Amino acid sequence: MWPYPRIVAHRGGGTLAPENTLAGLRRGMAAGFRAIEFDVMLARDGVPVVLHDPELGRTVAGAGSVADIDASDLAARDAGSWFGPDYAGEPVPLFVEFAQYCKAHGVWMNIEIKPVPGHDAQTGTVVARLAAAMFADELAAGRLERAPLLSSFSEAALQAARDAAPALPRAWLTSSLPADWKARARALDAVAIHTNHMRLTRGQAAAVKAAGFGLFCYTVNAPARARELFGWGVDGLCTDRIDLIGPAFN
Repeated sequence: MWPYPRIVAHRGGGTLAPENTLAGLRRGMAAGFRAIEFDVMLARDGVPVVLHDPELGRTVAGAGSVADIDASDLAARDAGSWFGPDYAGEPVPLFVEFAQYCKAHGVWMNIEIKPVPGHDAQTGTVVARLAAAMFADELAAGRLERAPLLSSFSEAALQAARDAAPALPRAWLTSSLPADWKARARALDAVAIHTNHMRLTRGQAAAVKAAGFGLFCYTVNAPARARELFGWGVDGLCTDRIDLIGPAFN
């Protein structure tokens, strides 16, 4: 069973606003989305920030590893100018503030734990503990559909998240399904498998569903492909083209 939204805005505003920013989140919300996927890693001081790349330079001004910079320094950097002058000065969000904004506005979260290399377990532990504390009431009431879904390519991060907050649902991210996908997903107590739609076959989709997992695909930007995937039994997907595949897409 998949209790979560079917269509999720990738990194907030997809291609319409700078990724992993409050501006991007607001752009997705303006398009009607109340479900978002975003990335989290730890700064040098152990504070989680919303970022995709472990090295600065692509979306955030500067150079160097996120693991060598404190969160307060990152939060003061420009994460919007790369996208366009209208977003100049848009800051790197702190995870807790970003997640609290989502919760306050009824935005469901797929939180991708994206550790800086070598910080897998610590990142999984910190993010899981903070998210579980933020949604303690929902978890205690068994309202898992309201709680975030943690996902990661890092099995070590997911194992740490499971140990830190076992009640918080987790999904295993894999770019393609390996031969032992079922055993690995079950070892993580994952409720879902998230995978690249371009490497998924109809047969694999059927096998994942038959095994009892939710099935989510990234990053689907063509309406025809989205319909095909839903026809295969895929439960949900994220999209950059929030202008083409809206929250009520059918």
